[in-house]
Amino acid sequence: MDSPRLPLRFQKRALSQIDIALGYVRDRSPQGAARIEARLTQLLRLLQEQPHLGVRTSVPGVRRVFLTPYPYLIDYYLGAEIVVQRFRHTARRPLG
Repeated sequence: MDSPRLPLRFQKRALSQIDIALGYVRDRSPQGAARIEARLTQLLRLLQEQPHLGVRTSVPGVRRVFLTPYPYLIDYYLGAEIVVQRFRHTARRPLG
């Protein structure tokens, strides 16, 4: 029996960050951007099935997962649903 999947939604900021990052990579390597996007989709589906996969952050309810092998991380709030809050390159400052 499959485990239930948590609903998934994105904050506007996270969607914008994803669009900017993929656009940057796409300008340099369309195939690279497609691979990152495919991995992101795969990871988000996995999070819906295993929402505790990410590590806890100092913010209550917020967890972080790395988009390995790519240098990006995702911060998400875990409650009755998964809310993707941030998507950023690991070289960027946390508040950037």
